[in-house]
Amino acid sequence: MSQVTKPQIPVVVLAGFLGSGKTTLLNQLLRRNGGNRIGVIVNDFGSIEIDAMTVAGQVGSTVSLGNGCLCCAVDASELDDYLELLTRPAARIDIIVIEASGLAEPQELVRMLLASDNPRIVYGGLVEVVDAAEFDATRSRHPEIDRHLAIADLVVLNKTDRVEQAALEGVLGTLRELSGVTPVISAQYGRVDPEVLFDPAARPEREEKVRQLSFEDLYADDHDHDHDHEDDHDHDHAGHLHAAYESVGFTAQEPMDPRRLMDFLDSRPEGLYRIKGFVDFGAADPRNRYAVHAVGRFLRFYPEPWGRGQERRTQLVLIGSGVDADKLRTELDECRTAGPQDAPDEQSMWGVLRFVQSEPSEPESD
Repeated sequence: MSQVTKPQIPVVVLAGFLGSGKTTLLNQLLRRNGGNRIGVIVNDFGSIEIDAMTVAGQVGSTVSLGNGCLCCAVDASELDDYLELLTRPAARIDIIVIEASGLAEPQELVRMLLASDNPRIVYGGLVEVVDAAEFDATRSRHPEIDRHLAIADLVVLNKTDRVEQAALEGVLGTLRELSGVTPVISAQYGRVDPEVLFDPAARPEREEKVRQLSFEDLYADDHDHDHDHEDDHDHDHAGHLHAAYESVGFTAQEPMDPRRLMDFLDSRPEGLYRIKGFVDFGAADPRNRYAVHAVGRFLRFYPEPWGRGQERRTQLVLIGSGVDADKLRTELDECRTAGPQDAPDEQSMWGVLRFVQSEPSEPESD
């Protein structure tokens, strides 16, 4: 079993056709980065807002965005080289976002990431941004969007404030037909809570209990205020980013049954996008707890030894859109073991071990 001493860096693929608001969403993430250092891979810098500097878009360039983030302009053939650059410990990057426009088809980028030999990255999901107001026209111009939606891990339906409710329901219905159980989050001005895509940074130097407002804080607040008053539409919900998704917590003192938990994970319900946390499998593997990372259809477990005196329990956070929180907790409750007579054996771990990352010398099979 491989054991991970440092968290892998999630790599999120951000896709969407021209005008969908994909770059606006990316710029929002850069402004509201949750304390994370974000590495961005794009074709050029022209559409990325960089404070206090103007940068000509040149392939092969790397620019500091001034808030600890880095932006690289590359073409698809250089992707591995820049992933290597951004994942070096000295870069101190927490998350990498690849803007798919012009680099490659989204599914090709996903394949490249899953086949990558870089041990410091983990797939963070394919996010497809859709313009609610131009959805039908986009499908006419770009019929391949149906294929993109079918493989997306998360759909962001942007510009919902520009569509009447009846038309919006029609778009949502079509999205459900095309993307199945994939969660759909509605947004305005590309505003998506970063917690949907990645966790807040946990660096000691960023955990000051009291600090002055930074330029980034002031800029973000002012920018959002301006957007909220751009026109005469009703923007009552524009500032409530959490309204688009739900975060469900689950804790169990009893060990979890591996087979029952895998049944739950294999049939993840509609709208569930991310699962993160730690699992105690009790007697099935008394030496290790298992960190779990699930995004869309992607699932990975990371075994690591229990610390001396560490409390043994399962703690999970599930993030999705339109999920039934009570039902999720009930289904997870049913995965608990009911005492010594219900203790799983080592063979019950086989389903879990299929999703433990292979040693670097072994072939990866995603």
